[in-house]
Amino acid sequence: MSASLNPLHLAVALDDAGWHPAAWREPGARPRDLLTAGYWAEAVAEAERGLLDFVTFEDSLALQSSDRTGPDDRTDQVRGRLDAVLVAARVAPLTTHIGLVPTAVATHTEPFHLSKAIATLDYVSSGRAGLRVRVSARPDEAAHFGRRSFPPPVGAAEPGRPQAPDLVTELYDEAADYVEVVRRLWDSWEDDAEIREVATGRFIDRNKLHYTDFHGRHFSVKGPSITPRPPQGQPLVTALAESAVPYRLVARATDVGYVTAHDADEARTIVAAVRAEQEAAGRNDDTVHVFGDLVVFLDERPGVARARRDRLDALAGETWTSDAEVFTGTPSQLADLLLEWRRAGLTGFRLRPATIGRDLPAITRGLVPELQARGAFRRSYEARTLRGLLGLPRPANRYATAATAGAAAAAGITGAAGTVGA
Repeated sequence: MSASLNPLHLAVALDDAGWHPAAWREPGARPRDLLTAGYWAEAVAEAERGLLDFVTFEDSLALQSSDRTGPDDRTDQVRGRLDAVLVAARVAPLTTHIGLVPTAVATHTEPFHLSKAIATLDYVSSGRAGLRVRVSARPDEAAHFGRRSFPPPVGAAEPGRPQAPDLVTELYDEAADYVEVVRRLWDSWEDDAEIREVATGRFIDRNKLHYTDFHGRHFSVKGPSITPRPPQGQPLVTALAESAVPYRLVARATDVGYVTAHDADEARTIVAAVRAEQEAAGRNDDTVHVFGDLVVFLDERPGVARARRDRLDALAGETWTSDAEVFTGTPSQLADLLLEWRRAGLTGFRLRPATIGRDLPAITRGLVPELQARGAFRRSYEARTLRGLLGLPRPANRYATAATAGAAAAAGITGAAGTVGA
């Protein structure tokens, strides 16, 4: 299979000392450094050394918890984290090619604020910014803000489905509107809106700034943004999807969806479901990547990764499971699995290192060379923007055509895509 015709994309998901809850107790985990910029800079530098497409940074609006539906009382696991967007902005000047995708919770934040933050990250990184959108139905998170409340979770024993279906649908519909507002704000400045003519004293062309005038069930946002259009035009939008309602969000609103298949047949079924939703959303002409999420324990020596997982489970006091498949084995075995699942329709993978100190280097220095030897992964970065790495074009500004046609019109508002008068 030719990598040039069907390239395999790889990302890593960075979270604390690793995805296993006892990862911070692993030798070399550096738990005292988790709240330092240097720790995250070194992790991203390692990912870039492996030529990965991008990294994601986990975040939430509540302390980490072993209970998916609310806080716990455990003191033997990592609690507390830095802001993902700010970490990405700190790391950006220290990297050159790799994409930076922080997580943000749409349920309790404002799209105007986030659009500005991600646009700024795109400038700081010279076109390598993205966004992972999350929703939250947890009552404890809502209590931090006091603007809304959620009922107690139901069906908490069922992973990934802690709330009633109608609430889940409502929250994901809200997230789709959220993304639409963010995207409109990114387009609210045309690419050449900044003139910067010292001689004439004109810094901007006000006819090339546009009100978004978004009015929906969840948001009413006038615009324009206060930050000019980002270098990528539209930074990458991503989301995790574990069931039908999130698949719809991925298909309607994102560039990349992360899915949690547990074998190749399930991956094939999920990809088909996402593609059907994409067709229903009228996005057949758009590239929407579907990445498989996997937690990985990797070691070149057979059995060593398994023994490490067992040791960490013993430290945690329980057999740890995840929403995603947990792979335990060698880089060669993982390469076999990734290529099999790619044949099922997945276009890439987001790997979750069980321990950052051991499994991230095993990905970059073990798995990547194995995939390169099979002609399935790049040997150098072929683009300088994140959209370019993923084969996504820089989109045209949705307001530019209408604005050009009406450039001679009088200043002021000219409808939903109206210009901002001089």
